[in-house]
Parts: sequence; C-alpha cells; structure tokens
Amino acid sequence: MEYNFREIEKKWQKRWVEEKTYQVTEDDSKQKFYVLNMFPYPSGAGLHVGHPLGYIASDIYARYKRLQGFNVLNPMGYDAYGLPAEQYAIQTGQHPAITTVNNIDRYREQLDKIGFSFDWNREIRTCDPEYYHWTQWAFQKMFNSYYCNDEQEARPIEELEKAFAIYGNEGLNAACSEDISFTAEEWNAKSEKEKQEILMNYRIAYLGETMVNWCAELGTVLANDEVVDGVSERGGFPVIQKKMRQWCLRVSAYAQRLLDGLDTIEWTDSLKETQRNWIGRSEGAEVQFKVKDSDLEFTIFTTRADTMFGVTFMVLAPESELVAQLTTPKQKAEVDAYLDRTKKRTERERIADRSVTGVFSGSYAINPFTGEAVPVWISDYVLAGYGTGAIMAVPAHDSRDYAFAKHFGLEIRPLVEGCDVSEESFDAKEGIVCNSPRLDVTPYCDLSLNGLTIKEAIETTKKYVKEHNLGRVKVNYRLRDAIFSRQRYWGEPFPVYYKDGMPYMIDEASLPLELPEVAKFLPTETGEPPLGHATKWAWDTVNKCVVENEKIDHVTVFPLELNTMPGFAGSSAYYLRYMDPHNHQALVDPKIDQYWKNVDLYVGGTEHATGHLIYSRFWNKFLYDMGVSVMEEPFQKLVNQGMIQGRSNFVYRIKDTNTFVSLNLKDQYEVTPIHVDVNIVSNDILDLEAFKAWRPEYKTAEFILEDGKYVCGWAVEKMSKSMFNVVNPDMIVEKYGADTLRMYEMFLGPVEQSKPWDTNGIDGVHRFIRKFWSLFYSRTDEYLVTDEPATKEELKSLHKLIKKVTGDIEQFSYNTSISAFMICVNELFNLKCSKKEILEQLVITLAPFAPHVCEELWDVLGHETSVCDAQWPAYNEEYLKEDTINYTISFNGKARFNMEFAADEASDAIQAAVLADERSQKWIDGKTPKKIIVVPKKIVNVVI
Repeated sequence: MEYNFREIEKKWQKRWVEEKTYQVTEDDSKQKFYVLNMFPYPSGAGLHVGHPLGYIASDIYARYKRLQGFNVLNPMGYDAYGLPAEQYAIQTGQHPAITTVNNIDRYREQLDKIGFSFDWNREIRTCDPEYYHWTQWAFQKMFNSYYCNDEQEARPIEELEKAFAIYGNEGLNAACSEDISFTAEEWNAKSEKEKQEILMNYRIAYLGETMVNWCAELGTVLANDEVVDGVSERGGFPVIQKKMRQWCLRVSAYAQRLLDGLDTIEWTDSLKETQRNWIGRSEGAEVQFKVKDSDLEFTIFTTRADTMFGVTFMVLAPESELVAQLTTPKQKAEVDAYLDRTKKRTERERIADRSVTGVFSGSYAINPFTGEAVPVWISDYVLAGYGTGAIMAVPAHDSRDYAFAKHFGLEIRPLVEGCDVSEESFDAKEGIVCNSPRLDVTPYCDLSLNGLTIKEAIETTKKYVKEHNLGRVKVNYRLRDAIFSRQRYWGEPFPVYYKDGMPYMIDEASLPLELPEVAKFLPTETGEPPLGHATKWAWDTVNKCVVENEKIDHVTVFPLELNTMPGFAGSSAYYLRYMDPHNHQALVDPKIDQYWKNVDLYVGGTEHATGHLIYSRFWNKFLYDMGVSVMEEPFQKLVNQGMIQGRSNFVYRIKDTNTFVSLNLKDQYEVTPIHVDVNIVSNDILDLEAFKAWRPEYKTAEFILEDGKYVCGWAVEKMSKSMFNVVNPDMIVEKYGADTLRMYEMFLGPVEQSKPWDTNGIDGVHRFIRKFWSLFYSRTDEYLVTDEPATKEELKSLHKLIKKVTGDIEQFSYNTSISAFMICVNELFNLKCSKKEILEQLVITLAPFAPHVCEELWDVLGHETSVCDAQWPAYNEEYLKEDTINYTISFNGKARFNMEFAADEASDAIQAAVLADERSQKWIDGKTPKKIIVVPKKIVNVVI
C-alpha cells in the first residue's frame, strides 16, 4: 500500500474527533500532567510556519507523557481581545467580534491540519462573556481586598474599615499608595466619599494618578512593550508621557513573594534573572532633605548610605510633583521646554539611553550630613516610579551621576581612599572611606565614617539615620503597579459604576457585565473612550441591570465605567479556567483544581518575561490568597521556544531593464536585489512562469540563466509579509504532509534556539517517513510484517533508539531524536527487518512526532485502540551491550591495523594476542617491546 499522506491524515484527524481521542477528564487513578501553550492572539494573517514551533514541541511532550500513563491535559484557546481587530473595525466599520471569529476559524482550520492533541472541548476565548465573567469577578475581589504586609497576603477590605473605626490607621502595616495618618475619631467623622478615597489608598485594584504612555492617534494608553522609539508599535503613531487617573493593580505589594517564588519553579536561569532585575529589590535608607529658604522638604532613597558626604547635587524626575514646587520663576521657561521634550520618551527608552540631558530648577537642598546647599536639577535619567522620584547625586561613585556632573561642570568629591575619579566614577563597593566628613571643614553632624570599610559605613549611616530621625531604613523594589485601564472598545468592561465620583462594584450575582454595542469605535468628540458612544450604559442599582443613559439620576441609576481592561487581563488566570471551562458557578471547582493543581509544562516566547509572566504570577498569588488556586505558582516548568526566522530569496534586476540575472552572474551587471516570494522558489531555484504570474510588472520579465536555471540569492531575516518570506504551513502540509512538517520543524535545531526556515532540507524528512513506511509495505504493496523473533542486531538498534529518544524528549532535544530515528530506520532497512516485535515498538516511539502515520500503521498491526493509548517502551540495557570491541593497534603511537576482541577480554589476553599476531612482527622487527598500553575498549599501543 502506498504512503498516501493526504488520505491518512484526513482519515485520522476525522477519527480523533469522532472518537474524542483527546478529550480528558479528571481520573484519580492516574497521575496528572498539565501541558499548556501561551495563549495565541488570532491575527488576520493566520499562522506561518514559525507559529506552530512551540505547539509542536509541547504536543510531542504531551503525547509522550500520555504514553507513559499520565492523564494529560493539553488545552487550547484564544487571547481574543486586541488592538488589531479594533483598528480594523475603525478602518472598515466591521465589528471586532466578527473579525475575531473569522480569524479564530482560520486559526482552528490551520491548527487541525497539523494534528495537535488539543482537547478542543475546553476551548476558551477571552472575548466570550462566559469567560470574562471570571476576569471581572477577580477584579472585584481585588477591589475589595488590601495587602497585609504582616501576614504577607491579601485580606478583605472590610477588616480595614472595622479597624479604622476603632483604632484609626495607627500601627497599620499595609501596602498603600502613600503614607497617611488619621485617628478613629477622624475616620468616623468623614463622609462616605472621603472614606472611599482613603480606602482607595489601600485597595489592590485601585484608581490612581499615574504617568502613562498616551497615544492620541490610537486614543489609548499603551504598555511599555507596545512603544518603540517614541511611537506606537502598531501604526507608528507618536506617544507621549501623560499623567492620567487610571485603574491600577497593586502588583508591587507582591514583589517579595514574586522574588521568593522564583526559587520554587523550573525556569531558565536567564529568565529568572530577568524577572529578578525587573522586580529590582534593593535595601537602603530613605533620607529627608530640606529645601533652602523654604518649608518644603523631600525624601530620597539610597542603597549607598555611606556616600551621604559626597552629595554635590540632587536630581528630580521630570514627572515629580516637586518640579513645579522647586522651579524658580527665572528657570520656569527653560524647565517647561525640557519637560515638553521628555514627554515623548517612554521610561524604557530613558533607561536604555545613556545620553546626558537636564535642566537646573533654580532651587537648592540642604545636605543633612554636611549642611551644604546643593543644586537641585531635573533630568530624565531619574524615574518617578522608582524610589521617590528624587535622588541624591554622588558623581564620584555612580556612573550616571558622574556623566551628568562632567557634562554640567558639577563638583565630583571622592569618598574612598586612593580612588581615581579623573576619568570615570569609582563604583566598586570595597575600600576605606575618607572625606566623610572632609578634614578641612567643621563637622556639621556628629557622624564620622572616615577609616571604616564601605560595608561598615553603610550600616553605621543607616543606624544614624534611624536614631536621629533623618529618615528610615527601607527595602525598595523597582517593580511598579500595573496600569489596568485602556481607552479602547474591544476589551473586558469594568464591572464598575460611579456614584459621587467614586467607583462602586456592580453585584457579583449580576456578572458578567457584557460589552455594549456602540455606533463608533473611536473616542468621542469630547475625548471619552469609545464606550462613551454607548447609549445604554448605565447601572440601575435597584433592578440590578444595565439601562439607557437617559435614565441616569445619580440616585439609583449611575454611569458605568468607560474604560476597558488591558490585554493581560484575560490571559492572567486562563490556565485555571481550562481546568473547568463549563462551570457557571465558579472560576474553577476546588476538587478539579486540587487534581490539576498547576501547569507542569508551559511553552512560549521569552518576550513575555516582564509582562504576562509577571502579571499571571501576581494574579495567581492573589487567587491563592483568596483560597481559589491551590498552588501559589501557576507554571512549574517553563520552556521558551526560539523563533523561526525567515529565509528570504532575492532576484537581481539589471538596472533600468526588466531583465533578471541569476545569482552567480550578477557581478557582471549593475543590479538591484529584489525580494521574491519564497513560495515560488524551490531549493533556491526560481519558478520562472510563477514569477511572471506573481506581479503584473514581471509579466514580460526576461532572464539570464546559469545552466538553464535561475538561482536566487538568500538571507536570514525576520519572517514578514513585506519580505515575501512568510511560509504558510498549509502549503507544506499539502505538499509533504503534517507529519513531515512536525518533524522538520523539530529537525531544524534545538527548540530553545532561533533558527532560519529553510525548505531545502524538508525533502530529507519526507523521504525518512517513506522509508519508515517501506518497513511495512513493499513497492508492490505487499504487507511485509511477520511474527518472527527479532535478531540481536535488530533489538540493539531498537533499544538504542528508545534510550536515546526517551532522554532527548525529557531534555527537549527533539532535533537529535529525529537524527536517531533516521539512523535506526536505516539500520532496520539494511537488516531487512519486518518483525512485528520490533516495528510495534518503533511505531509507539515515533508516534509523538508523527502521529498520523503511526496511527495508520498501529491500526495495520491489528490494534483496535489508538496508538495514544499504547505504553511507552522501556529500553533494555542487555540489548545495548557490545559482544565484541574493535581495537586500533598502534606502534609507537601510529595506528597500523585493527583487531576484534570480546567485550570482557582481559588486558593480559589482549596483549598476548597482539604480540602473537603476525602483522605485529613487521612493526616490532625483532625488538623487545618496552611496554604495551591497553586503553579499554579503544586502543592498544605497543611502545618499542
């Protein structure tokens, strides 16, 4: 029977659906294993060959674990909210829901062709009200919670309200936006609105004034990773820094737990380090500086308290509220101009850019350790969100302060004995302190650090700060609270209405609050988000339902929130929903959550290291505090797949003609390289007729060929439509089959590495599958499989493969597994092996990689159940033992001939046999050997 991959793949894809092969339920008799791919966004372009890389890698592992007897959960769904669908709606008027459904249908069609073992019965879409019901529910829980620093967990906000009524906030140790103080009497005397404003300071989901990346053209706030070089990644529109009242999530409260959790999970060291740096824990001191000739004072945070005597200027972040307070009338115009320029730069760009810019505020601050008045500057190398948004500058011992001081001619005062700061700052944290205070000045305070080591000086200064009420010792984190508002239409609605300007939650029983219809997807003429166009977007608190806006009376009917949630809202707890996707009463049933616990293997790109992977960990830790999630960490093991890059092809047009010259002849002409569609190129040879039909301007193209062919040039670039190097997996499946695509993507290189797509090698993988098929059927369609016992050589070849593939799958070294399959099949082919005993085990071992052909052959072998339900074979070391060893026989280090010995032959016997061999006599030449060296199982060297 011929290997007809098209018929075979359609047959088994249909049968898998009919027999519900991949549907899974909880089974206490089996150990669970949860495999998950990072949520895909269904774009209009569909999949290219780079997208399935991670899905194939995880699918192989999921199938392997199932064969090992695990109960495997391997779901798939769609992160369906996003800017592209909304931008398309703005351009065409087509509702984003229609665009999204069309895109999902296209994605699903493509995914099905590749033969994944997804349990589609569990499919979720973030834009489905049944799904975002639980996103809204979690938001409400966060709104009604605060974070207790003593207990290190989220607690009900009602606890604070009760405590405030009795004790005020004295002794309260809770995460908050700003430190405030009030008594019980003051609390009880406040109005409802005033109480709500105070509670907002503590809520985990809260409204706060924050600097954001504002894109006027898109009409929304963008995350840092959505902004590149001062413009939006989508559309290239200008982005500025702007202060806005936004919904935020108090992610910073979980900073230490996010750090600690990294020690409990199996992620790469590099990814863990990225998260540690992003969270940015530092221990130091907060110190108060008074403003000269003013009642104002401000706080700085420093990890180098030992350098207080070297402060020669202060720097404020451009966004700091202190800028307006400290800028003198004389400096105002210059400061305003500088602030206008910095608005166009995101924080990420400011961190990366090492150029020096700044402006003097006109004010001075008093150093509490020296009494000196030091100038206060404004510069964008200081960020408002880290520390206090103000720094003390010690240019002798900080590289950025040093560059700033050099640029603006400010004093650089060294504080370490023998350090040279003539060319650069001395940043090392080792040495003996000096100039603290300087010996030629009258001490301003009774602290001296001179003669101490830096480590001693840091601790001494922190103690002094605390004892003299100059500030406090503090642990600081770089991690910011997450901005949780978007001024867009296509996103989850907030379950929030406004009463007297303050937010209130709609009743939990009334969830989900569904996205309303709007006439336009753009912001309103008055600058409100698109939901401002909704005519039925008010909350009736009596009837607990959405009503027309005209009924708003601010007594029982109130306006609803006009912002929507950001992209990460729906992808933060989706792994829990996959466990129990049809539950209408809860996010997940506790018993089901107890069974699946968390994700055992999570596969996705490294680009999510500081976005999704931070937010989802935070979200899950909050749900853990709520008793919803049984595990504190959502993703136990994480594998980052690399990117498949495009392999572009080029044709070379002779200047001012429509003639194209082949690659190796192009240097004879003045040519322009032009990208050509890789789908009309095979092994770098251009299909001339397809090229003429590709574009109208090439219809009359002429060619200068080499050996009758047009050879294209090539380069490795990002896979993109503009470079015509996008390879559609549908075309590969149609031409070679899904099993070939799956194996070839893994054969390209290690899963974690980026590598170029090169169709030139795909024929080899396809030939391998055909050769594998030929072990079962002859060219004349004769069924070859017999029940004869396997030979020693056949068993050795099979068990060598099983051992190799078992180890490789565990290490995600799929490319070397495929090489091992090719070697084994070649060996069995040369041995003319057609033994069922061998082929049955071979089919099971290959099944995770090439499931369609293996299902077919498993069926042919007489099995009535799916190969998915077979048992993964165990290798037997006995079959791998060598009976004989081939030794190289050398004389004075030069190899002369080879001899076979039993694997367990003793060294003395080997020496005697070598000397007795007549070939040795020629090289010994009658002399007596000085010694004979036997390297076990490798070489014998006779020294003469």
